[in-house]
Amino acid sequence: MPDHDSAGLSASLSPRPSHAPAPSSLQAVYRFTRPILVVVPTLGLVLGLAAHVTGGGQWSGTIWAAATVPVLGVLIIEIIGSLRRGDVGLDIVAALSMTGALAFGEHLAAVVVALMYAGGQYLESFAERRANHEMTALLARAPRTAVLYRDGKLKEVALDVIAPKDRLLVRQGEVVPVDGYVASGVAVLDPSALTGEAVPVRKATGEPVMSGVMNVGDVFDLSATHSAAESTYAGIVRLVEAAQRSKAPMARLADRFAVAFLAATIILAGGAWLWSGDPIRALAVLVIATPCPLILAVPVAIVAGVSRAAKSGVLIKGGRALETLAHVRALVIDKTGTLTHGQARIVHIHPMSLSSKKLLQLAASLDQASKHVIAQALVAAAQAEALDLLPPTAVEEIPGEGLEGIVDGHRVVVGGVRFVSQRVPKIAGAFADGHYPVGAVAVAVAIDGEPAGLLILADALRSESAHVIDSLRRLGISRIVLASGDRRDVAEAVTVGLHLDEVHSNLKPDRKIAIVQAEKQYGPVMMIGDGVNDAPALAAADLGVAMGARGAAASAEAADVVLLVDRLDRIPMAIEAARWSRRIALQSVYAGIGLSGAGMIVAALGYLTPVQGALIQEVIDVAVILNALRALWGGGTYRLGG
Repeated sequence: MPDHDSAGLSASLSPRPSHAPAPSSLQAVYRFTRPILVVVPTLGLVLGLAAHVTGGGQWSGTIWAAATVPVLGVLIIEIIGSLRRGDVGLDIVAALSMTGALAFGEHLAAVVVALMYAGGQYLESFAERRANHEMTALLARAPRTAVLYRDGKLKEVALDVIAPKDRLLVRQGEVVPVDGYVASGVAVLDPSALTGEAVPVRKATGEPVMSGVMNVGDVFDLSATHSAAESTYAGIVRLVEAAQRSKAPMARLADRFAVAFLAATIILAGGAWLWSGDPIRALAVLVIATPCPLILAVPVAIVAGVSRAAKSGVLIKGGRALETLAHVRALVIDKTGTLTHGQARIVHIHPMSLSSKKLLQLAASLDQASKHVIAQALVAAAQAEALDLLPPTAVEEIPGEGLEGIVDGHRVVVGGVRFVSQRVPKIAGAFADGHYPVGAVAVAVAIDGEPAGLLILADALRSESAHVIDSLRRLGISRIVLASGDRRDVAEAVTVGLHLDEVHSNLKPDRKIAIVQAEKQYGPVMMIGDGVNDAPALAAADLGVAMGARGAAASAEAADVVLLVDRLDRIPMAIEAARWSRRIALQSVYAGIGLSGAGMIVAALGYLTPVQGALIQEVIDVAVILNALRALWGGGTYRLGG
């Protein structure tokens, strides 16, 4: 599906990803300095050890201290910012241990702690940076201009200069930039991004057109009734932004243990100092308490889970999204492009005077001359059947109605029932008794003045949809509802046989938000959609999942998870990967806290020096990181089609 979401907007209206805070110069500095902060203590540790081995031991402490200070400085700035927001994190323990080690001359311990902290921070941001890079690529195609009639000439202008009553030229393949009505010509429009209807609609002169739909027919003139900022699509974007602002971010998993662990560390370190009178004993407690297992193992497990999901074509935008995915208990799902393919396909052929294959071959051969989306669907169906398409001649097309021409010596007419009946009057009524699926489109074919048959097209249910719904039930999602912009009869007909709790239809974007909010009473809500009309609901849900392979970029931008392949059955796989990764991360947290707690007690009793504590902490780090890497393998039972 094309990028429906780009028209009618200036750059300032583009929504931010739901997982990302507002950009700031300080965050930009952090993104730039994080790799440097890993290099500095690494280089300092190596140079200090080299100096010690080669007889320059008097310089080792200075080198290690110098390599620690930059990391400590950035850490203190981040802690101050967190405290101003009311957040208390495990970073405080790392800052205390580095500060104490520098104050008491334990420089080796200081630089080791600095290296582990900087490495953990870098790993933690890796998954989100990777996701942001993918989102930039998805949005790079967004147009920002329209073609305006001015002083008898055509001029390409920025969207924000368009005013009501302006006359615009909308070319084939372009998105309608503002709300208006057809001023001249016939508009054949793909409304799927806004309404969920997969079949194109025809708009005659004087009929209204919403912004955000795509012109799939010939060029037409549009008379604007609203500015870009006041049009339908801009209103949808504002809904997205409002929903994103209202969704509270989740805390880092490791930080949930912060207050209790920090309090226990300070009490134990302070008690050891008061009991023994030796501040070094307190420092040893702080060093071994430095939560490197938590700071490192959790992001390692998250990156492993994100990478594992990415191999299946699922882009998870960081740790918060992955953890929410592991907790979902309710699902709101769109129809068009999600449960269905999002485009018309042949579902039945009714031949009258020749075989089904011959009927499709002749109709598709003529339709090669048309750019209409239905014509292209017939061509694609014929190519999928490996039929030889013949070159048409003497082709005459009525945009949005049908076409007539010569194929292999036969006069072929293809189009709507009314169009074919008008072109071949003597067969009027021959196609009148057809019974088609709800929401389907009938393409009539006449050959040499005789009725040849009907080709029935509809937006069919994906073959894997029923299996995916049942699999989600087995994974503990107890509430599944459909939220579609399509007509009630179409939505109900398509979902027959699916184990859904409710079916909602004829929905505008604001109503989808209301349904998402109502479902939150059953637990964390996942919303799956693909169009611009789904973007506000994706942003409002606890977890938004976008069909990014063919869906609108607005939905991919608003979502927390993007399916980079057009397969709905990747979602159960992603849920299992998220749950496995979270389980591994929690194992690492508990193991890290337990081992660090035991080491703290030993240090408080005076059996460990700060350097020994740092080295033991490194052993703990390696153990929990190796455990975290298990998130790359195992833990899944879901199989495609199984």
